[in-house]
Amino acid sequence: MNVFLLRGVLLCAMLQRSNMQIAVPATVLNCCEGHILLLLDSSGSIANYEFSRLLHFVTELLRPFSLGRGHVRVGLLQVGTNPNLEFGLDVHSNQEGLQKALRSVSQLQGDTNTEAALRVAQQLLTETDENVPKILLWLTDGVQPGDVDKPMSELKAQGVSVLAVSTVHGNYQVLQRAVTPPLESHLYSVDIDNVDIITEDLREAIIKIIRAERLRVGRLTSHSAVLQWRPVLSADNGHYELSYESRWKTDTETRRILPGDSSWVELTKLQPETTYTAALRPESNQRLFNTLSVNFTTLPDVLSPTVISVSDSGPRQIRVSWGPLQLARVQRYTVEYGAIPSGHVHTVTLPNQQNSTLLIGLEPGTLYLVTVSALHVNGKERAMSVRACTQEAALPALADLELTTVERQEVKVTWKAHQEGLKGYWLSSHSSSSKPFIASAYLPPTSRSTRLTRLAPSSRVCVSPVYGWGRGDGLCCTAERHTRWLS
Repeated sequence: MNVFLLRGVLLCAMLQRSNMQIAVPATVLNCCEGHILLLLDSSGSIANYEFSRLLHFVTELLRPFSLGRGHVRVGLLQVGTNPNLEFGLDVHSNQEGLQKALRSVSQLQGDTNTEAALRVAQQLLTETDENVPKILLWLTDGVQPGDVDKPMSELKAQGVSVLAVSTVHGNYQVLQRAVTPPLESHLYSVDIDNVDIITEDLREAIIKIIRAERLRVGRLTSHSAVLQWRPVLSADNGHYELSYESRWKTDTETRRILPGDSSWVELTKLQPETTYTAALRPESNQRLFNTLSVNFTTLPDVLSPTVISVSDSGPRQIRVSWGPLQLARVQRYTVEYGAIPSGHVHTVTLPNQQNSTLLIGLEPGTLYLVTVSALHVNGKERAMSVRACTQEAALPALADLELTTVERQEVKVTWKAHQEGLKGYWLSSHSSSSKPFIASAYLPPTSRSTRLTRLAPSSRVCVSPVYGWGRGDGLCCTAERHTRWLS
């Protein structure tokens, strides 16, 4: 009776543990960067039940990781008579797609040709330029895997970490030789019904291999740098100690304390064209972390203005713009402009928050030299010049509209045009007699005259230019018998 009760308690404890959702730290989601290739035994030696249990185990094992470039990339290679690449490392960039793909995997059956699958695995994991950690996770029943010693040794020699999960029927000696030390965290032999109990330990072993423990420079200028890192702490379990100084010790070392939930920091007031060394040490009372470091060189100093542009050019105006704005480094801007070659030079002084001005009162069709200079707070002055030309004074589209009586009831309408690109002309006449009458007609762009017949006395005749966008302003004349009017 006591034995029965003890077995019942143990079974209950195992069920609770297998059904319990393993608590995963939030930092796991963005902790790692690397490649994980699953080498899954899909041969006929493994039962359908074991195959489905292994797939479910892998699904839960990988669920917490962020996927894609810059994170964790997962591929699945099946072992059978011939290897089958279910999906490569570049296929899935989110958990939804990966989980769906794992649930739809079908067993191959056939022989256990692990050697052929390992040759494919070697190509997938080693023929890449990405300098990230790589893991081969071998999931097998361990029954007659073949001669895997040589390909496994070659993979490990090329920097691939080999981990294995096997049922209790496997050849333990072969598995021992295949995996990368330490065996206690990289090799698991477990009954398939209890495979879930190793999920947390195996995930932690994977994280130790592919944890992206590096400090990198995200953005760099002449006076600042943004440092970024993968979070390994949280707000309530530690902090970061940051220190940085120039390589030639020209500045005193700067130290800062950063919150545990930090993942980036901006360093300011740096010297241009200077090499710095920065170190970041995570501090926690729960475990020891490696100190991260990086060297970087700031960019050469950039003094405004570095670019000048001209816009809104007209017959008597030009808008000049410049950049970049450097509010903390520039006291004021001065704009000087004069006609080339020997025009009078005009000067405009502007505050440091202004990066454009409209120059007015200029001569039409004239070339000007415009110089923008910035007086910096350190006393230095930087100037930049540009040439800009004002537009020619615009002539009206139409001029000299004339009405000339040709015969008793016929009037000739003539005009002059000063613009190219017109689409035509719109001619209209308006009678103001007791019987009002309006007539209109479209004339082609080559027209410069036309004749109107039976035009009533005191009629108003108008000609307007037609552009691509519509009708423009025109000229009008009033017709009087035996009289010519100019407007």
